[in-house]
Amino acid sequence: MHLLEIGQYKILVDCGLDYEKDRSIQSNENFPFRPEEIDVVILTHAHIDHSGNLPTLVRLGFQGQILCTPPTADLTELLLMDSVSIFMHKANKGRKHGKGKGKFNSGAQPLYLQKHVMDTVERFITINFNRPFRLNGDIELTFVPVGHLLGAAAAVLKINDHGEEKTIAFTGDIGRKNYPVLNDPEQLPAVNYIVSEATYGGRYHTKDKSVEDTLIETIEKACIKEQGRLIIPAFSIGRTQSLVFALNKIFTSGKLPAVKVFVDSPMAVMATGIFRKYHNLVNEEAQEFYNKKGDEFDFDNLTYVETLKDSRQVSNYFEPCIIISSAGMLEGGRIQDHLFYNIQNYYCTILFIGYCAKGTLGHRLLRGDPIVHIKDRELAVYATIKQTDVLSAHGDHDDLINNIKHQDKSILKNVFLVHGETGSMEALSESLTADGYNVTIPEKDVAYEL
Repeated sequence: MHLLEIGQYKILVDCGLDYEKDRSIQSNENFPFRPEEIDVVILTHAHIDHSGNLPTLVRLGFQGQILCTPPTADLTELLLMDSVSIFMHKANKGRKHGKGKGKFNSGAQPLYLQKHVMDTVERFITINFNRPFRLNGDIELTFVPVGHLLGAAAAVLKINDHGEEKTIAFTGDIGRKNYPVLNDPEQLPAVNYIVSEATYGGRYHTKDKSVEDTLIETIEKACIKEQGRLIIPAFSIGRTQSLVFALNKIFTSGKLPAVKVFVDSPMAVMATGIFRKYHNLVNEEAQEFYNKKGDEFDFDNLTYVETLKDSRQVSNYFEPCIIISSAGMLEGGRIQDHLFYNIQNYYCTILFIGYCAKGTLGHRLLRGDPIVHIKDRELAVYATIKQTDVLSAHGDHDDLINNIKHQDKSILKNVFLVHGETGSMEALSESLTADGYNVTIPEKDVAYEL
């Protein structure tokens, strides 16, 4: 969440939700500004750490427009509705564990309700990629595609500051090249200032194995040689669609014998519908596949599981199979049921394809905890735990550096590094400084004059 002030005009870039366990959800209400004083919000993409606090902003008095790309608007609505479900689940849990009849755990009060989400969605104004949009007489906004997620964009602002033109780009989250379904990030135009994400600063993706090779190797061992099941925790929006397309290519080309695949996530079903709706924005490979072989998100032996009853039936499927379910960090959703029934199965492999934050069940499994707590029970871990970064949707250190290296040093005055752990931002800063760029790692709540 960044606030850009141009005279009296106030632009908020992204408004993410902090789900950290050691903080009360209610701390998200404490904005360091008055929500009613914000003129406009620019949303770079739908992920909850960028969009999830918008309904709180609206609930507390924001009355302006929220500008984003069309897919971002649709995917954000889906994610915000899911946030309400999570809040309500926590609230009900609070009631259940409250002392005495009718008592309520106030710490679990919903941050916002469905009504606030609908009020937020009504404020969306969608703008297509690379189409300049005038905010007022002095400010022009352009969305530049950055991969990472369908509809994800960098926000490039051209500002007339008392007769002097100044340009600033907020990257949002930057994707990587050759990612299934998504287009490669586009180069940013020359700007004076860049506010860049630094998630993978100092870290590098595996380069010697493709997505398909990694999946083939894992499926062959888990489902064909061992005749077991492969469980892949995956975020419903973005990661699941890329994974399904990769599996589609593997099975339709006959690189592996047919294996039953279950996608067990109602949100993934809805998100896949949005990917189909904006099919003109998927990458050339996916479009070509569609033209030659049909829907890239559907193939023989693939079943989208919608009802809870059908989800429970998946546990009774005893043939080798692949189960894709959310949430990616295992902190909720139907994945917990699949883990509950399979964590003690020697013939089960759990493949992590995304980041797991500290404190999550996913993180505990990845660090090798021999016993984990799932659904009010302590269970020993007998399943095989594996991880790969080939499906990470974030650009790595080199990708982030290259995004900035295209800039003209005589025009670019400063790079602000945000959205990363301290070590990641410092590693990125070191590389950029060595290349002659001015770099600042901003402190929270500190203002910078441009």
